[in-house]
Amino acid sequence: QVQLVESGGGLVQPGGSLRLSCAASTNFFVGYAMAWYRQTPGKERELVATITSNRSAKYGDSVKGRFTISRDNAKKTVYLQMDSLKPEDTAVYYCFFRGSWGQGTQVTVSS
Repeated sequence: QVQLVESGGGLVQPGGSLRLSCAASTNFFVGYAMAWYRQTPGKERELVATITSNRSAKYGDSVKGRFTISRDNAKKTVYLQMDSLKPEDTAVYYCFFRGSWGQGTQVTVSS
């Protein structure tokens, strides 16, 4: 099973930025897509962004134009650059890769 370690969450003011990272412990990284999801209490997990092996990206409607997903195959890491953050972006963010979930990292947007 793949182990995923997320980092980069925290508290930020509205309009601010954060960059999340998710490092995968696997020898089979290059040919697979990765994704970021988020979840708030009482709600289903929401797809935030995906990136394919050839770096084609897709985004959820609520984050289009503000978030950017990217990957570094040499580091086996996927990133989520989050700009123009809003209070409604507050959630636990999870990365997903080959059927495995990370432990989650809390993002709180508040003044």
